[in-house]
Amino acid sequence: MTDTPAPAGHARRTDARANRERLLAAAAEVFAEAGPGASLNEIARRAGVGPGTLYRHFPNRPALLTALLRDRIETLCARAEALRAADSPDDALAEWLGAFLTHARVNQGMGGALLVEEAAGSGLDCHRLILDAATGLLARAQRHGSARADLTAEDLLQLVVGIALSTARDEHSGQPDRLLALVVDAVHAGRGHRG
Repeated sequence: MTDTPAPAGHARRTDARANRERLLAAAAEVFAEAGPGASLNEIARRAGVGPGTLYRHFPNRPALLTALLRDRIETLCARAEALRAADSPDDALAEWLGAFLTHARVNQGMGGALLVEEAAGSGLDCHRLILDAATGLLARAQRHGSARADLTAEDLLQLVVGIALSTARDEHSGQPDRLLALVVDAVHAGRGHRG
């Protein structure tokens, strides 16, 4: 039996997918170093493609930011979905909140850069996707009786975003993790309290 070569269209699609993935990886790296206003030409250079390839995939900066943020949020939400099957609702919630804290710290400038685009209809409602993920994990812990009943997912998100904002320049002290541990402890404090 002989191998038949893949059709040319298939090879182009494979190359295009690979270029897109390299562009997103390079964008993540460059935006982490220089913020959401980083050079798009530098992103193309690091991805090993020309600027024309970048603009074919992402016609402007908001399109690139949206794609990168969408990818990261989908990963975060997929993690929440997987954790819903974990044995311990408490551990699942704590683990996801840790992942969300990392996400919030890494993507701080990107979310703000996209606020105008969201209002203009980019189709990416970051807050809703993350809120839905948090709601599912918190509700499971509340049904289990281990999380306080008066807590909302919105409360948790605001607390974690507050930690991310207040520790933005704190790279090595461990304060973000310590503050998150306090929040996780507070999730369980006064479990029967109904406010």
